[in-house]
Amino acid sequence: MTPLPAPADYSEKIPNNVDLHEDRRLQRALESWQPNFLTWWESMGPTLPTEDVYLRTAVNVGREGWAHFGHVAMRDYRWGIFLAERDRDRRIAFGQHRGEPVWQKVPGEYRADLRRLIVIQGDTEPASVEQQRNLGATAPSLYDMRNLFQVNVEEGRHLWAMVYLLHAYFGREGREEAEELLHRNSGSEESPRILGAFNEETPDWLSFFMFTYFTDRDGKYQLGTLKESAFDPLSRTCEFMLKEESHHMFVGTTGVDRVVERTAQLMLEHDTDDVGGLGGIPLNVIQKYLNFHYSVSLDLFGSETSTNVANYFTAGLKGRWSEERRRDDHRLTDDSIMVDAVVDGRIGQTEVSALVGLNSDLRREYIRDCQNGVNRWNRILEEAGLPQRLRLPHTAFNRRVGAFSGIEVTPEGEVLPAEEWERRKGAWLPTDVDKTHVRSLMRPVHERGKIAAWIAPPRQGINGKPFDYDYVHLA
Repeated sequence: MTPLPAPADYSEKIPNNVDLHEDRRLQRALESWQPNFLTWWESMGPTLPTEDVYLRTAVNVGREGWAHFGHVAMRDYRWGIFLAERDRDRRIAFGQHRGEPVWQKVPGEYRADLRRLIVIQGDTEPASVEQQRNLGATAPSLYDMRNLFQVNVEEGRHLWAMVYLLHAYFGREGREEAEELLHRNSGSEESPRILGAFNEETPDWLSFFMFTYFTDRDGKYQLGTLKESAFDPLSRTCEFMLKEESHHMFVGTTGVDRVVERTAQLMLEHDTDDVGGLGGIPLNVIQKYLNFHYSVSLDLFGSETSTNVANYFTAGLKGRWSEERRRDDHRLTDDSIMVDAVVDGRIGQTEVSALVGLNSDLRREYIRDCQNGVNRWNRILEEAGLPQRLRLPHTAFNRRVGAFSGIEVTPEGEVLPAEEWERRKGAWLPTDVDKTHVRSLMRPVHERGKIAAWIAPPRQGINGKPFDYDYVHLA
């Protein structure tokens, strides 16, 4: 009989479903970290003063009824520690330990690698809060403001998830790494975030929607590989994080939907492609933002070949997306894969061991998923009777990591000399003029039921509430 999902214990200072009260030393360590977290939130979190926000808070880890909705002062949000229910029969699904029981403690030989994986994942969570901290002041509606703040508090909870693992399983080194997660800051010259995309600006709402569509989607795939981990507490943590991550991608998907819909309306009403002077965002500018965020997110998957990732897989630390649905031996020692490469100065492919090419395998899953959103946005244009279409640029476009980092390529895949790239890149990536125009539209609309002119209203509100619900009470 499957046990019922564990409810969160909200009587504790730190809500949790891991029986934190039974380990007083761990509880004290996390309670001493908590004030530092709140100091970070006050100094690096959302800058717009609010009384309270209509937020969802996790109350258990089951598939149904796992969240409670209500107005909460953000500083008082009950960030907590939640692991999906433990499957006591779970076995390792891949690598050299395939078929063995999963680990409840960290094997000594994998300690450093597991800690590194957890730190990198943990570092992305507060980074995105820092990148988005000023957006509340220019929210196009209270509905959108609420969605921004929901994303922010859940990224804060995902930080808690990784910090719990560091404290609970990695001793003094883990505690030190947990402190460092609050000391690095997005865009800092002295102490930047670990991954490049998390040091980029998110200065406007089009950037935010593209970030939550493309970069949070990378997060989905990274969490999906860690969910396969033989280290069961990490697997269970990531399984629950994926529940919350889906809302972040929903915000991005539907946000871009609504920008494209409004642009299409203005194009039809005024019979022009140039809607910039009409208070809209032209399709070619939307395409440039798409190009940038997609290419930066592709870099997050790392190089096309990686012995580190091969070793993680073989050890059982990090699997593939949907590992158990794969129809192979789940060890890959004799398999090969074609990966992207530059061959004689041209874009091509080369054959490598499947283990070494796991980054490419994951990136391809991601690219297929990204295409679904572009198809969705193009249906909006098609239904409006417009011939224009958005598209994903070539995988070699604007790459700074991996095989294509040393060449310059058009969105269509044509290799260019560096001088020509410099001359033409403004046609494909946001220019200062484009960014200035988009930012000029970011005038706040903080009145119930009202929305900025550059974006269409949502089809429905949150949790059955209407669009004109009082989602946020401003201070």
